[in-house]
Amino acid sequence: MDASGLPLLDRRITDCRACPRLVSWREEVARVKRAAYADWMYWGRPVPGFGPADARLLIVGLAPAAHGGNRTGRMFTGDRSGDVLYKALYDVGLASQPTAVHAQDGLELYGVRVTSPVRCAPPANKPTPQERDTCRPWLVQELRLLRPTLRAVVVLGAFGWQAALPAFAEAGWSVPRPRPAFGHGARFGLDGLELFGCFHVSQRNTFTGRLTPAMLRDVLRTAARTAGLPTTAG
Repeated sequence: MDASGLPLLDRRITDCRACPRLVSWREEVARVKRAAYADWMYWGRPVPGFGPADARLLIVGLAPAAHGGNRTGRMFTGDRSGDVLYKALYDVGLASQPTAVHAQDGLELYGVRVTSPVRCAPPANKPTPQERDTCRPWLVQELRLLRPTLRAVVVLGAFGWQAALPAFAEAGWSVPRPRPAFGHGARFGLDGLELFGCFHVSQRNTFTGRLTPAMLRDVLRTAARTAGLPTTAG
């Protein structure tokens, strides 16, 4: 397996119908829509990863937002969490623009790929453990394809951390037991890979100041430099 297989994997992901509850919800949201997006043709399918196939840095979230990725078809695109994430990536020199509005808006990521352990928008942003585990093989395959170039990973939030570690183990990395605990600023090495924990870019965290733009930039900049990517000063 090599990086040339990522486009095929992404296409396969978008056809997945393995979790009945998630399929029903994502399609209902796409049909009913939010009033502000009444004129949109919602994506309403699983959302693949976004970013280059030879990424050195991977960002792992939770799941697409109902009116974000589920609407636009691209990770962290079209919602306030994505606004925060892509602005920070732009600020540290890892994105071509500070906004992510739709899948054809010209946004490029430099050496960075964004993904999630659950590919469908879940009700109340809460996938079940069974749905998380059913979706895991997609992340495992993505990690295997990225392994030749991947050097650092930023995991957003405790859910993503708990979902990502088993995926890394299945993809061939040696994950210690007991598994390292999640925390903002947590860091540990994993067979030549550095994992970083960061509070999720959810509105609950960003509106309350639990995660500030400066905190996010610091984690992204440290991870990028660890991965050998150039960043802006700061």
